[in-house]
Amino acid sequence: MLLVIDVGNTNTTLGVYAGEALIAHWRLTTERERTIDEYGILCRNLFTISQLDPRDITGIAIASVVPPLNFTFFRMAQTYFGREPFFVRPTENVGMPIRYDVPQDVGADRIVNAVAAYARHGGPCVVVDFGTATTFDAISEEGAYLGGVIAPGIVISAEALFQRAARLPRVSIAHPAQVIGSSTIGSIQSGLYFGYIGLVEGILQRMQTEMGHLRAVIATGGLARLIGKGSPLITEIDENLTLEGLRLIYQRNARTA
Repeated sequence: MLLVIDVGNTNTTLGVYAGEALIAHWRLTTERERTIDEYGILCRNLFTISQLDPRDITGIAIASVVPPLNFTFFRMAQTYFGREPFFVRPTENVGMPIRYDVPQDVGADRIVNAVAAYARHGGPCVVVDFGTATTFDAISEEGAYLGGVIAPGIVISAEALFQRAARLPRVSIAHPAQVIGSSTIGSIQSGLYFGYIGLVEGILQRMQTEMGHLRAVIATGGLARLIGKGSPLITEIDENLTLEGLRLIYQRNARTA
């Protein structure tokens, strides 16, 4: 079995694959202060709850955009699973040409998403990842990573509004029944949700103009289902796209090792 770990700025997502089947997955808060043992015990507890045996793990693949935690997860994998983890390095081992001006600047999660999207749909296609930031990643017809767009995530946008406007109440992000809000809470929710849909669709339309007909637009990330359902331009929602990309990259590298 393969353990895959996506270390993001806000959340860390873990998954276990038996062959090509994702048999378990979990989402944790990313805490930079957690120790090797704390992450190890958390992982072991999740395995126990899901009736999985850590001794069955034969490989570990990690994509991280939080460099201070790289050593923590490296040692956790060694100590609690007895395995040396494979780290995704976009400029070295992903099997996808990177057309970025400075390839090493691309987050590992963005390339992992691109690999999974192209393997499933071919190109050209776009991945929209709704995380701390919302990223739009473009993959060419030939399977090259072209670049993309980085926008503030909807949660960051909401927090900025609440901090700057003292009289506005803090509200949950939800899909309102109508655009015109009949209360302050409804108006804020409408502005956040439909305003963000407008941002997403505006960027996607411009990307499509530059790229031509898209085979697919895939939404992923923690808020993919909430936001993705609001736009007909998004053709698929896959909250575990990053985990699948990690599996593909790990297996490709294992075959060539």
